[in-house]
Order: sequence, then structure tokens, then C-alpha cells
Amino acid sequence: MKKNFLKAFFISLICFILAYIGIGYFILNNGIKSPRGKDSANNKNEILFLLLGIDAQDLTQEKGARTDTMMLVKVNLSTEGVDILSIPRDTRVNIDGRKGRSKINAAHVHGGPELAVKTVRQLLGLELDYYVKVDYKIVEEAVDAIGGVEVEVPQDMYYEDPSADPPLIIDLKEGRQVLDGQKSLQFLRFRKGYKDADLGRIRAQQQFMKAFIEQALRPKNLFKLPRMVPSYYRNVDTNIPMGTLTKMALSARKINTDNINLSTIPGNGKWIDGVSYYIYDENQLNIIVREMFGDYIYDNR
Repeated sequence: MKKNFLKAFFISLICFILAYIGIGYFILNNGIKSPRGKDSANNKNEILFLLLGIDAQDLTQEKGARTDTMMLVKVNLSTEGVDILSIPRDTRVNIDGRKGRSKINAAHVHGGPELAVKTVRQLLGLELDYYVKVDYKIVEEAVDAIGGVEVEVPQDMYYEDPSADPPLIIDLKEGRQVLDGQKSLQFLRFRKGYKDADLGRIRAQQQFMKAFIEQALRPKNLFKLPRMVPSYYRNVDTNIPMGTLTKMALSARKINTDNINLSTIPGNGKWIDGVSYYIYDENQLNIIVREMFGDYIYDNR
């Protein structure tokens, strides 16, 4: 089992918690280099961005790594809500410049975050420009910074991979418990044994992500997260403009954790020419897109 087990939780953690709550203030006060991207006025009281989880030594590299996690996130400060759509990494799609159909997680390999964003934009028919890439390394630090995360482990989880560097051992027992940073990584890396395969894993990730957000937004923890800014800049790459980040930072505490809407692209797994794909249900997907991201639709879905 390799290190590219980035999950939905820590990507959302970086964008939603660090960037929107603490990063803007810290950058303005400490002169840290701003994210790439052209600043522009953002009159909307919300933001839409693609979360990309990759395993890379250098997050600024434009190509070469497959994304292990892809999620579309909309944060709306007027409604105090967050809409999150998980995109299974094996989703079979068209990728510009490639013959036939491929797994969506290959888009970053061939064209970096820009092609990943373009592929999702074409799949969903949405106006989408922003992305955030993160590495798994920040997970352990973030969870430990807020004193752990309480989750329901759905089943006993055990896995060993002595060939990994460092060797990987996952050993968690079923039941509700508080996971520290190390055990959180185990929970998020576990992929074997879910009855409904990747969909079960996505549900577990979403549960963890929501629990983390609830924990991180507690008043006692808000002041701890800015300490992670140096780690943020080692493990995060984004093109969200500075003006947008700081604007969202000023109001992010309004988010209501009871108003976090989690969904997954509907579909089923299927073997095609010896390759396992996730085949999305276009009709059901169109319904979800209209409900969650209707204001951003550019295509007649």
C-alpha cells in the first residue's frame, strides 16, 4: 500500500479550515508568499473549488502524479453551508488530448491541476477555475493540533505492508473512538474490506471530514490552526487568489456544521477490457449537479 492514500478529509481541511479561517490573516501579517493566481474582485459570498489529493515530493510540480482524491467543494457564507461532491478516482471520462476514455485521476498526470479542473468542468458542465492540491503529510499534524477526532470506525481494520517506506501497519478496532493523527492516517488509508468497495471508503472519509470540521471550528481550536501555516505551505498548492482567501477568512466562522451537504457521483463499478472503472449515472448526476451547483452550470444539462 503506497503513500498516495490522500482522502477527502485533509483536502477539505486545508482549504476550508486553514485557508478560510487563518491563512489570510497570517499572510497579511507575516509577509508569506501568496498563492498563485490572479487576484480579482469576488462579489459572490461563496467560492467553488476542486480539491486534489496527490502523493508528491513537490506539490508545485505540474504533472506526473495521479490524484487519489477529487472533491468539488462550494462554501456559501450567505447560507452558512458547504456542499461537497466526491468524485470516485476511477470514474471513466473523456480527457482532452487522450484517445478513448480514461480514469479521471489520470488527468493530473497528463496536464497537471489545470487539466484536472478542465476535466471536471467538462464532466459536470460547471464554471470552475480554482483548485487546491495537498499532500497527506499535513493530516497527522492537523488532527493532533486539535486534540484528535471522534469517529465511528465501521469495522475492524487491519492491514500490513512491510515493503512500504516507512512500513505501514493499520490496526483499528470497530466502534466509536477518538483518533489521534497517526490513527487518523490509518483510518484514511484503509481501503480493503468495505462491502461496497470505493463507495464505502468514500462514506467513511466523508464522515471523518465532517467530524474534523466540527472539532476544528470549536472556539478553543480556532486559535491553534494558524500554527500550522508553515506546514500548509510545505504541503499545499493552490491558485485561489489572495483577495478571495482573505475575504473568506473574514467570514468563515459563520459556517454552520449542521449545514454541510455531502454527496458522491452516483454510479457503479464495471470491468472494461480488463480495467476496473466507475461508470457514473448521467441522469442522477445531472440532478445532483443542479441541486448542489445550479448557479455554476454553463451547459444545458
